[in-house]
Amino acid sequence: MTTLTLYYTPGTCAQAVRIALEEAGAPYTLARVDFAAGQQRTPEYLAVNPKGRVPALATPHGTLTETTALLAYVAQSFPEARLAPTDAHGFARLQEFHSYLASTVHIAHAHRPRASRWADEPEAQAAMQRKVAQNMTDCFNLIEHHYLPPADQGPWVMGEQYTVADGYLFTIGTWLHSDGVDIAQFPKVFAHTQRMLERPAVQRALA
Repeated sequence: MTTLTLYYTPGTCAQAVRIALEEAGAPYTLARVDFAAGQQRTPEYLAVNPKGRVPALATPHGTLTETTALLAYVAQSFPEARLAPTDAHGFARLQEFHSYLASTVHIAHAHRPRASRWADEPEAQAAMQRKVAQNMTDCFNLIEHHYLPPADQGPWVMGEQYTVADGYLFTIGTWLHSDGVDIAQFPKVFAHTQRMLERPAVQRALA
């Protein structure tokens, strides 16, 4: 079986893809991209991902980027692992949640460490950074009350079935502390995090 290569940086959303690969039992190798040393801007890495970001996943058919795409690829490439719903509505719900994490929650977080993407003036950057804790709190309130099911409907994002969405939520949830948000104010999210930490695949991905 062909081995996949995951280009990753610790602490980024690439962690969600690494968890998915572990859950799937996929054969893969890791290629660490050193952001502190600027490796993401080198010609060698830009040839892999011209966006200069992680994750990127080298596959037999070419390299893929964007976390949501990589999670869908892993789930569909290893169907025996049952990491995504197979019905159209269930898969769309999975993609809806992934899209919210990628387009709204991740961006809300990024305004703290990456404020320079949106403004050059220090005072404008500082104003955006001050707003991050409130924006992340609002995002996770929505996840807590709208996306996570009641306990009697299952312990995971999609209910009884564990999916790639769980690793994605877990990964972004680990950013809350650095954003000045206490995860304990979201009981379902907090309990979900504790369950994730008990999974052997998650422990391997974090090791």
